[in-house]
Amino acid sequence: MESFSLILAIVVVTALAFDFTNGFHDTANAMATTISTGAMKPKLAVAMSASLNLVGAFLSVEVANTISKGLVDESGIRPEVIFAALVGAILWNLVTWLVGLPSSSSHALMGGLIGAAVASAGFGAVHGGVLVTKVLLPAVAAPVVAGIASMVATRSSYGIGGRTEGEATRKGYRTGQVASAALVSLAHGTNDAQKTMGIITLALIAGGAISPGSNPPTWVILSAGLAIAAGTYIGGWRIIRTMGTGLTDLEPRQGFAAQTSAATAILASSHLGFSLSTTHVVSGAVMGAGLGRKGGVVRWSTATRMAVAWVLTLPAAALVGAGAEAVTELGDWGTAVVAVFLVAASAWIYKLSRREVIDHTNVVADQPAEPSGVVTTAIAAVTPPPVGTVADGLTATIPAPTPAPAAEPAATAPAVPPAATV
Repeated sequence: MESFSLILAIVVVTALAFDFTNGFHDTANAMATTISTGAMKPKLAVAMSASLNLVGAFLSVEVANTISKGLVDESGIRPEVIFAALVGAILWNLVTWLVGLPSSSSHALMGGLIGAAVASAGFGAVHGGVLVTKVLLPAVAAPVVAGIASMVATRSSYGIGGRTEGEATRKGYRTGQVASAALVSLAHGTNDAQKTMGIITLALIAGGAISPGSNPPTWVILSAGLAIAAGTYIGGWRIIRTMGTGLTDLEPRQGFAAQTSAATAILASSHLGFSLSTTHVVSGAVMGAGLGRKGGVVRWSTATRMAVAWVLTLPAAALVGAGAEAVTELGDWGTAVVAVFLVAASAWIYKLSRREVIDHTNVVADQPAEPSGVVTTAIAAVTPPPVGTVADGLTATIPAPTPAPAAEPAATAPAVPPAATV
């Protein structure tokens, strides 16, 4: 390996910073349902998830190879391009974390890389076939497949074990949730940690530190695993609240079905080299579990905001990445300006987050009720409220009906003497 240049060192450090944000941004994917149903305490849950993220980072390099060898043309990509891509990805992660939306860190990284590569070398630098088959199509299919699988699993669970309700049953499903959450954490390490490995490997190739086509070096795998584990342990509490209680209300068996379905989809995609968004998979699985229980509710206003964030992730990160790349082309001072901007913007977002602190002590706080839909409002309008209650939005009450007067006693009926008094 050749010696590092300053810009290459900056890129590696920035990539690990992105990996750290990826960790706390995606903690909710593994642990939100486990925390919301009470299967594990919040701090213990994130500690377990962090450990398994680190282990998962060593299980495969297929996703890393998709990024370092397939998405963009390695030739002509400068380290500054990768630095600009990471700036776009980090800022999008922080913005969506601030508002508590579980968007895709993977797509933020892809978008930043695409935007920076196009700004540097034109549209020909992006391999469109890889983008469509291994990024865009899985992004659409993954939440649908995971949602359907989770809904079927939930309905099957209630159908088969519907008569076994009780504390023992809930305890059994909570134990299953812990196991399935561990599997999701392991799968997250095999998928998301590899994205940073791929970016660092691409930077090393662009900087001439390793030869083209090389697999990630061992130190890259270790550092990426440690960075995402550290971010996971910090805990992205804002997104955990949204995923755990803001999207739907889950019982232990629903949480178990959602996490098992998500883990299966993520591990399968990692084996195939798909750069899948674990956020999309888990969100789809959680909604499927919510719909799978009779009487279950999905808060569609929250789901809609999430969908909008998903759609905006790629283009928004691409625009920031392209802008950052345009500035770095001005020379070393341009790269310095982008670095200062990244640090300042990150500090400002963190300061804004302190206005409403969400941590392990209040992450399972009650969410505001979902606004009534048209059908619910119509039913309420034609259904009389119980006697003596006040309908929502009305000030009048419905009095109890006046009882009919008692009939006169028959003339031949014997008189009943009054009860004796003491």
